[in-house]
Amino acid sequence: METLEWNNDMLVSALVLAVTFIAIFTEEIHKIHRVKCGMAGAAVMIVLGQSMGFYNPDQAVEAIDWNVVFLLGGMMTIVAIMIPTGGFQQMAYWAADFSKGRLFLLLALIGSLVTGLSLLLDNVTTVVIFGPLIILICQSLRVSPIPYLLAAALLSDTGGVATLVGDPPNLMIGSAFGIGFNTFLIHMGGMVLVAWLVVLVMLRTLFKEELAVTPHELDLTDREPLSDPKTWYGAMGVLGIMVIGFIMHNALHWEPWFVTALGLTALAFIGKDLDMEEAFAHTELALLMFFISLFIIVGGVEHSQFLEYLGTFIIPFVQEDLLVATLLLMWVAAFLSAAIDNIPFTAAMIPIIAGMETQGINVTPLFWGLAAGVGMGGNGTHIGSTANVFIVTISEKMAKDAGDPSLAITPGMWMRKGLPVMLVTLVTCTIIMWTFWDFYSAPIETTSAVVGEVMGGGH
Repeated sequence: METLEWNNDMLVSALVLAVTFIAIFTEEIHKIHRVKCGMAGAAVMIVLGQSMGFYNPDQAVEAIDWNVVFLLGGMMTIVAIMIPTGGFQQMAYWAADFSKGRLFLLLALIGSLVTGLSLLLDNVTTVVIFGPLIILICQSLRVSPIPYLLAAALLSDTGGVATLVGDPPNLMIGSAFGIGFNTFLIHMGGMVLVAWLVVLVMLRTLFKEELAVTPHELDLTDREPLSDPKTWYGAMGVLGIMVIGFIMHNALHWEPWFVTALGLTALAFIGKDLDMEEAFAHTELALLMFFISLFIIVGGVEHSQFLEYLGTFIIPFVQEDLLVATLLLMWVAAFLSAAIDNIPFTAAMIPIIAGMETQGINVTPLFWGLAAGVGMGGNGTHIGSTANVFIVTISEKMAKDAGDPSLAITPGMWMRKGLPVMLVTLVTCTIIMWTFWDFYSAPIETTSAVVGEVMGGGH
């Protein structure tokens, strides 16, 4: 193996990466939005890279994983079309009716609905839809919404790990290593199902007192009917067909983003009176810009060979004991994802793992460990995932509106409820990966070819 010497290109790219990531992680302190920090970092990386000769604007465009960007954008637009139909409200009302005042059953049903959606839509989107509905139902029942809001975030964070499109880090890992929808679901589905059931049992214990109160009878007077049944049922049909498309995308030679684009196109024609400008206006362009900026920054670090240099220190440890290295990566990824957002960490880890692949190392278990770690780690703190941040924000607004500070989910409260959940799910995933190690460490055929493309700069 060629020995890499430390040089100025590596130093500059590593400094830009470090400063940008520190700025992103300390957003609460300096109040500069993380998207601005990302954009500034990307711009500095390209300008310095070009002046020093290791990176240029063309390479920056090649470094962007457009599959991730287009898929997320398409899914956001589909959800923006579905929300005004009132269908999601009907689902929440059904859960409230079915539970008949049994609060744990209500928590389990809302958690199951949120998780079911987060298997297909990313978990941020699902809590954005269900957060306000949970508050509405809990106010009608005159019970504290905190257990249900926390359950929605914790169960969607956990459930979203199961599929390729359930969580942005999964999509980044799957796109970089050529992992199909089916392969991802087969490897992560069973592990996540066990972890999800563990979380549900833990929530019953963690909120024992809150779930023991007698709720008020549900008020039916303020319910809104389904305002656009045609678009809602059409959208449900389109999502069903899209699931089949995701499952068959390898056989069809279609990338997941194209399945989403076809679904969005079909939905645009089903909703005849649809205002496309309005639908696209609700697409979170800031989040997509954040992804693009991260890809550009990590691309610059990759071209400077800094990640390859870093890999030379990690490779001997991985070669010595792959199982221990995988489990260690999972736990480190979880704790870092609890402390910071899991998306930048995943963006930085992918090229390092890809670099090991080119050295002939079986990296298959490493990306399963990474996916499990960043997914489960998101539950640990209130800033561990974007879904958590949203839930905390709406609880603070609710507390302010009601003049009752006890309705706000504080960082300390999240730590008391979320951290035990994170630790127990990590132990669960560790036991499963240890027990079925032969299954998780079996190489995936498509990996090598795709990694070769990634390292060569193409997609």
